[in-house]
Amino acid sequence: MTEATKSLKRSLVGKVVSDKRAKTVTVLIERRVKHELYGKIVGKSSKYHAHDENGEYKQGDLIEITESRPLSKTKNWVATRLVQKAVLV
Repeated sequence: MTEATKSLKRSLVGKVVSDKRAKTVTVLIERRVKHELYGKIVGKSSKYHAHDENGEYKQGDLIEITESRPLSKTKNWVATRLVQKAVLV
């Protein structure tokens, strides 16, 4: 096969809201969905714990996370790449 195979793992892009734990970041994923009954666009959010081996991602960074095998009780995502560095105010 010469063409690249598509990864079966899900990947999401979100903002780091906590980097206090060792080798772990908490990532907030926000999405906009249409309400089933009323049709209004509603904002929904989910928080995921992602593995950050080197502690390179800081609070406010926009990162991509990819699904992986369970690494702990709550952690089954791995931080793969930095999309945008946090803006200092």
